[in-house]
Amino acid sequence: MNILVLGGGGREHALAWAIKQNPKCDRLIAAPGNAGIAEIADCAALEIDDPGVVVSFCEENAVDFVVIGPEAPLVAGVADRLAEAGILAFGPTAAASRLEASKTFTKEICAACGAPTAAWARFDAAEPARAHIRAHGAPVVVKADGLAAGKGVVVAATEAEALDAVEAVFSGAFGAQAGTAVVIEEFMEGDEASFFVLCDGTAVMPAGSAQDYKRAFDGDTGPNTGGMGAHSPAPILTEALQQQVMDDIIRPTVAEMARRGTPFRGVLYAGLMISEGRARLVEYNVRFGDPEAQVLMMRLGAQALDLMLACAEGRLAECRPAWADDHALTVVMASRGYPGAYEKGSEIRGLDTLPEDSWHMTFHAGTARAAGRIVADGGRVLDVTARGATLAEAQARAYEMVARIDWPEGIYRRDIGWRAL
Repeated sequence: MNILVLGGGGREHALAWAIKQNPKCDRLIAAPGNAGIAEIADCAALEIDDPGVVVSFCEENAVDFVVIGPEAPLVAGVADRLAEAGILAFGPTAAASRLEASKTFTKEICAACGAPTAAWARFDAAEPARAHIRAHGAPVVVKADGLAAGKGVVVAATEAEALDAVEAVFSGAFGAQAGTAVVIEEFMEGDEASFFVLCDGTAVMPAGSAQDYKRAFDGDTGPNTGGMGAHSPAPILTEALQQQVMDDIIRPTVAEMARRGTPFRGVLYAGLMISEGRARLVEYNVRFGDPEAQVLMMRLGAQALDLMLACAEGRLAECRPAWADDHALTVVMASRGYPGAYEKGSEIRGLDTLPEDSWHMTFHAGTARAAGRIVADGGRVLDVTARGATLAEAQARAYEMVARIDWPEGIYRRDIGWRAL
């Protein structure tokens, strides 16, 4: 098969790496890709949020299967247009992608199907939102209603922080798409975990769990980021809890989406809050997480392609993932200043000395090649990833690799995995 992966971050490098191992993959293309992806795939400059451009590229290059990595092409309807053109794709329609594109829509789905989640209120203007905060106090969670590249959520410990967050949303600080409405939620206490489920519109199948680390600095301090590291599996998601999530949250959601005529096909990523032995939904994403995909792909390997194909072809009920009894952990290396202002162009040395095998892999998230050198080209730049028989072993291997990377301008957390360990 000729396979196209849309996206150019660490998630897409991990997806491409797993796909490349499968003998079904004849030619692998990534758009736009990055310096790391270019070592295993052909990279193409492509406007991936334009459905017509993507379809034309697929027809010109005899692409058989498209794996859509980020959320923006999904919300733009790329999967819809590919289906119309008869090209197989992994990812939900634009209508089904509203589970990520609108916090309000997800809350309405939860209300309709009885899925447990936080109490909430939605506001289209700043002043009513401020009045709500003053009336209810803090702590509270303030969310931009639309897409915000993983950064449109503020957990406000004080009323002042919450008011500032409302101002940030409506001023466009999280992007134009995110700045038209705000959702204010009850603050839920507990432990967070990520649960991934494949769906083919009817059948659902668990596809792994992970815990990620959103705060910029050690000890879960500092500003929220797109994620500074993750590990899989999430020990807190016991078999009993996974069953509760499937029964109370996932299956009701998938059934409600089908009832509305917008069946969900792809991967449903449920962010969960776990307290007193029960899980509630924090939010949905409609694609693999980043950096969660890196640890999931590390553990799934070549079978990831088989599972995504089965999902796209509507035969998921036939499949079962084969999980090894192991662990994976990834450490994100970011440009100094991230998630605020940062500089691009600094050289990264030592990558060619690192092992690359089924137990060790450095996925590129924001890199470019300039005059034969690998340079930083984004906020989150590298995902240094390792597997081990135990989480402690995976952690030790990942940090051994980090220590061998010569990049003075890079920053990273030194405690990824601490919650589980």
